[in-house]
Amino acid sequence: MRFSPCIDALFFHKEIPVYDQILLLKRCGFRYFEFWSWWDKDLEMIERAMKDTGMEVTAICTKFISLVDENLRDQYVDGVLASLDVAKRLGARMIISQVGDEIGIAREKQYASIVSGLKACEPYLAESGISLVIEPLNHLVDHPGYYLTSSDEAAQIIKEVNSPAIKMLFDVYHQQVSEGHVSERLKKYLPYIGHIHIADNPGRDRPGTGELDYAYILQQLKSQYDGYIGLEYFPREDVEESLLKFQRLVDEHLL
Repeated sequence: MRFSPCIDALFFHKEIPVYDQILLLKRCGFRYFEFWSWWDKDLEMIERAMKDTGMEVTAICTKFISLVDENLRDQYVDGVLASLDVAKRLGARMIISQVGDEIGIAREKQYASIVSGLKACEPYLAESGISLVIEPLNHLVDHPGYYLTSSDEAAQIIKEVNSPAIKMLFDVYHQQVSEGHVSERLKKYLPYIGHIHIADNPGRDRPGTGELDYAYILQQLKSQYDGYIGLEYFPREDVEESLLKFQRLVDEHLL
């Protein structure tokens, strides 16, 4: 399985240069990594770390511009284009998009704006060979007011857009909080899933620290899913210790 630690989550509020963050991931046995915002990163330093370690970028986020507001369509597309340029530069395979918070119009119009916005980006994605994944988030703990909280609705959007370049990011932590039944939903929506994030609940800590049976979930994914799995969690313990404990979980249950 190909695990992709998210450096923005793992090193959140930690004053560690991005070069050293990537070096630590390599030391812990990882080959891939991802991050959120590219516009506030030292991209040259990231490139240097990738060259020195052989690490590869799986995903970056696009600009955080609302998809539910059709008045922001041009800004959203411009943000995707700028993100595609950075993804090409770093060799990233996908860009991650949130859809934005609800606005004061009918939900059906917001849904239609998401579909239209994604369709507007599809030719650029197809040309680049880079995929885009939209992410449902939970509104109960972390993202109150966010529009897209259900994997059911995300799958419906993906079906309507109907492009192999546009899929869903299924975040196990967020969907456990929002709707539960994550194993069944992963199985049901696998054709529409382009990326997966994992963290435990409650607390969004390392997989294996909470209520989710990650030994079972990862076994399920091993037999059904061949994409990347992002480690998007906030460790309460030392980052290196946490990553090594996760590696031991993988070694014990998946090898």
